[in-house]
Amino acid sequence: MKKTGAQIIIDALIQENVEVLFGYPGGVVIPIFDVLYDTKEIKFILTRHEQAAAHAADGYARATGKVGVCLATSGPGATNLMTGIATAYLDSIPIVAITGQVASPLLGTDAFQEADIVGISRPITKHNFLVKSVSELPGVLKKAFHIAKTGRPGPVLVDIPVDVSRAELENYQYPQTVSIRSYKPNINGNFRQIKRAVEAIEASKKPVVFAGGGIILSGANEELLEFAKTTNIPVTTSLMGLGAFPGDHDLFIGMPGMHGAKAANYALQECDLIISIGARFDDRVTGYVAKFAPNARIIHMDIDPAAISKIIKVDIPVVGDAKNILSSLIKIVKKRDPDSWNEQVMKWKGDALFSYIKSEKEIKPQAVIEALYKETAGEAIIATEVGQNQMWAAQYYKYKKPRTLLTSGGLGTMGYGMPAAMGAAMAFPDSVVVDIAGDGSIQMNIQELATLSINQIPVKILILNNYYLGMVRQWQDLFYDRRYSATCLLGDYNGAQNAGSGNFSSKYIPDFITLATSYNVAAFRAEKSDEIVSVLKKGLAVKGPAVMEFIVSPEENVFPMVPAGKPLDEILEG
Repeated sequence: MKKTGAQIIIDALIQENVEVLFGYPGGVVIPIFDVLYDTKEIKFILTRHEQAAAHAADGYARATGKVGVCLATSGPGATNLMTGIATAYLDSIPIVAITGQVASPLLGTDAFQEADIVGISRPITKHNFLVKSVSELPGVLKKAFHIAKTGRPGPVLVDIPVDVSRAELENYQYPQTVSIRSYKPNINGNFRQIKRAVEAIEASKKPVVFAGGGIILSGANEELLEFAKTTNIPVTTSLMGLGAFPGDHDLFIGMPGMHGAKAANYALQECDLIISIGARFDDRVTGYVAKFAPNARIIHMDIDPAAISKIIKVDIPVVGDAKNILSSLIKIVKKRDPDSWNEQVMKWKGDALFSYIKSEKEIKPQAVIEALYKETAGEAIIATEVGQNQMWAAQYYKYKKPRTLLTSGGLGTMGYGMPAAMGAAMAFPDSVVVDIAGDGSIQMNIQELATLSINQIPVKILILNNYYLGMVRQWQDLFYDRRYSATCLLGDYNGAQNAGSGNFSSKYIPDFITLATSYNVAAFRAEKSDEIVSVLKKGLAVKGPAVMEFIVSPEENVFPMVPAGKPLDEILEG
């Protein structure tokens, strides 16, 4: 069978069961788009920016567990993907990014829209390829999908010169299997190490489970729940692990770290054993490393051997897939009844993991998230932007299932939420998909309102409008003597006394309602606390996309908070 490189690319996507492709056209990828013109098996979504295409592929991957795919042209098209690729890389998300490149003879000549995208992307991809001939294209594409989704998942970039897309290959056949000699991830944990872990668990008096995004990536949530039920060990999860363990379960003590629950932080500091599964001990979790969990032995289970003892010295390492390791643990670990340690942790937990001062007049952002949780019965897929909105979404929405929180954890990418929600909604059009955003971060990729509107992708965008870049302002408030430098989004305004009172020269900049309406997107605004529920009901009832704006307390801070560089038990409560 004779096919061009462009035809091979699209056929490979079909063979890999790609249903949705996000991207933006350009000169050197026209041959690929020409084949897409006649392709019925793949739905192509034209985003308004390549960064959004990468985030949408990421959101699709997080929500489904499949590989997300994006496509961009050479030069600026490819470089615009980089933030999205880096976002996926730091959170171990499987995406394949296909980029066009100038013709092979022009490589290295500074040709029009040439960029060394392989060199640029090398630090932020799991692997990348520059395809040098059409004959190697089928094998490269097969390897790209295999590498992206196996072991510790991650983004893979395939750079394809335009002459390769145009060239023809005789006797084309897409590979059905792949074997890479230098890439053999270890998925089965060493039984001797697993046995050592069990012995440590059974000897422990104050154990804590610390679960991360690896539980979700491996599909090990049911095994984690069974392990916790058997051992009655309190469970804390990282931000990326929210949803790996039911957020409404008695044993759940919230996420730990800088804006984590007091119960989780105190438990980690007081425990004698941490059973870490699929987490990498990020600095936002550990606080001051030298004083992290001072009395604890640490069991670290992770598929990536490079992650073990990278930050925190580990006593019992177990390399392998979380699902396989937990399955082995469950078979041999003894049942443990609740004891005085459980009682102590429950005292720290109290009636609720998080609390705030309520108001009958102004809108508290926490109240909006609580109301959203109630209106959606905790069944929505939530994407977030980054900043205060992200932390409130993590604190006040209880994630009962995996793959229901899509958020940029490692890179902290503003502008992530809306396109990620778009990717999730393309996979699950009948589910409620909500992007929780701030008025700053939503403007990073706000042009994607056009993509939502034209394709009628039913994403609901919830904007917590506080007139500020809220998290930076919070740090300026707490640690820089309230010197609000370049954080007020209504202009060069260094004070806070008039925020939200209408005393600014213009009350709404931008007017999100007018802006959304210009994109033919339904939009609603709440200015008082008694309007929260009605606006949520209106927005959630819209069949297509909708914007719900809430004018919230401008100087509300996220608490609890562990200041940077402090141990987890030195908590500011606000």
